[in-house]
Amino acid sequence: MRVASLAEVKTKLSTYVKEAEESGPVVITRNGKAVAVLIAPVDDDDLERILFSRSPRFQALLSKSRESIRVGNAVSHEEFWQNVRHRSTDSSNAEEGCNQ
Repeated sequence: MRVASLAEVKTKLSTYVKEAEESGPVVITRNGKAVAVLIAPVDDDDLERILFSRSPRFQALLSKSRESIRVGNAVSHEEFWQNVRHRSTDSSNAEEGCNQ
């Protein structure tokens, strides 16, 4: 992991992007304080994980879901998949009705 000032990164961005791809994250500082991290995702799944991990909206949804589970408002694994199959069947039937 490399640490570099914002001024230096601004003048050599391409170099730091390449370094992030090859060596890992680059911590960017302003006045000696970390203000950003330059990260090169490995693939699309990694990019999605990075973005979701920093999304306040997604974090709020996770917190709400965890709280629901904690107080017992959760569905079992089996019930979840039954609902998915039921909705999939409903969706397929609706599409067939539109095509007739």
